[in-house]
Amino acid sequence: MKFYRKLPGYMNIWTVLSMVIVLLILMPNLKILINFFTQTTDNWEHIKEHILPLLLKNTSIIIVATGVLTILIGTSLAWLISAYDFPLKVFFKWGLILPLAIPPYIAAYTYNGILNYTGVIQTTLRNDYGIRVDQKYFDIMNIPGSIFIFTLFLFPYVYTITRAFLANQSSSLIENARLLGRNAFEIFFRVVLPISRGAIIGGASLVLLEVLNDYGVVKYFGVPTFSTAIFQTWFSMGDLNAAIKLSATLMFIVFTILIFEKVLRGRKKYSYTTAKVKPLTPMKLTGWKAWTVFGYSLLIFSLGFFIPFIQLLDWMFLTFEKIASPVFTQLIMNSLLVAFTGAFMIVIFAVIIANFTRMHKSWLSKSASRITILGYSIPGAVIAVGISSVFIDIDNLLFTFYESFGMEASLFLSTSLFMLISAYIIRFLAVGYNSIESGFDKVGNKFTEASRMLGMGMTKTFFKVDVRLIKGAIFSGFILAFIDILKELPLTLILRPFNFDTLSTKAFQYASDEQIHEASLASIIIIVISGIAIYLFHQVLEKEPK
Repeated sequence: MKFYRKLPGYMNIWTVLSMVIVLLILMPNLKILINFFTQTTDNWEHIKEHILPLLLKNTSIIIVATGVLTILIGTSLAWLISAYDFPLKVFFKWGLILPLAIPPYIAAYTYNGILNYTGVIQTTLRNDYGIRVDQKYFDIMNIPGSIFIFTLFLFPYVYTITRAFLANQSSSLIENARLLGRNAFEIFFRVVLPISRGAIIGGASLVLLEVLNDYGVVKYFGVPTFSTAIFQTWFSMGDLNAAIKLSATLMFIVFTILIFEKVLRGRKKYSYTTAKVKPLTPMKLTGWKAWTVFGYSLLIFSLGFFIPFIQLLDWMFLTFEKIASPVFTQLIMNSLLVAFTGAFMIVIFAVIIANFTRMHKSWLSKSASRITILGYSIPGAVIAVGISSVFIDIDNLLFTFYESFGMEASLFLSTSLFMLISAYIIRFLAVGYNSIESGFDKVGNKFTEASRMLGMGMTKTFFKVDVRLIKGAIFSGFILAFIDILKELPLTLILRPFNFDTLSTKAFQYASDEQIHEASLASIIIIVISGIAIYLFHQVLEKEPK
């Protein structure tokens, strides 16, 4: 029995709140799409003829190469960790996730500092061994260098999703293949890859969306892509309409990738034919095989986390006294403020929509849930363009209202933290929603129905029963949103108020000004806070009932 149907007034409250949130998410994206078909400028005609082909070429090369390499590395590591025992496997199981704690733009300037003429490698070769090498062999500030950075610091998306899938697979699939005389390579390509296709494609799609969202790496390396072109068109040319058209073009690319993902996943599903499922039992490796797998895991871990982290620590000790100051403390407070506020609002909105969708099974609730996760598919630069244009329109409409209060600025909302927080909500609402929706799925509706049967009102039931049952999911959603906001760069660079800096923007500014050593302290703090938050997230997952 669904007791909430007896309370249409209560349902209307949840429906109205959910629809308002959904409308807020849609407005910036609809603004971009509408302007794409209605307004044309001379700058756009020039961009379309001379620059757009280069943007499409560079973007295509980067996403295809990064997608292939992250699939190869992430899937192979997921299989080795799931199927075999080798030295330090327990450490690598979690250590291979740590590259996610280092934002790609921080990794970009760190590796450039390591490899350039004054970096540790070339300096050691010259001073200790008298070897001088051509700089072109160490130049990573190009498209191949961008692919290198994206691959090493985004492959954990594929690794974590695929490993979680493989860890729950029945060992009978592998054992039967072995009985049929298949070797390790045949099992991997003919059994593991086909059954893991959905997980692999899901992880790879997240990688591609992160690549399209990136601004820091390609800007620092000087690689023309859509995100850099949007920035230049908007701020250098002062042409918001042309920036909107570039944003719309990038949105079409994103939607194409999402559709392609659905096609690649196909309709094939793999399920157990028996209720008795024996999870995959790792096989003990010995000799050269064990050390080969160990060496491969160590190489990826070192390149993806250990080497850049140690280099950042070294730079931090060199510049700590110069950089550490009350002004830097304010950077930390600014970062924590926007990350905490944004994550808190995301959790509230996610709870509202998730509760509405679980109580009201209809096309409206399904549409709300799909629109909720739309923002995570849209690059930050696109969201920034869309939400700026919307807030500017709102400010113009409220200009008379501002004058009545003696305000001189006509762009009050569009130059405030309110716009930045709103952009964070649109961009990362899906992160909180997915966590809270999974929490509701675990507890179901039986406790809600029992509470209603005992005479407790729906509102009181929600706060006394439902919220307490999903508090772990709420906390998880908060932590994940907090981490993403803390590391976010494009949105913050574009939408931050005047003289408002965060750790991410300051680190990027230092690196852009060739003050790489000075950028290390802000980078280390971002990595440490992200690492602590990830640890807390895993602790919450471990305590949750399975």
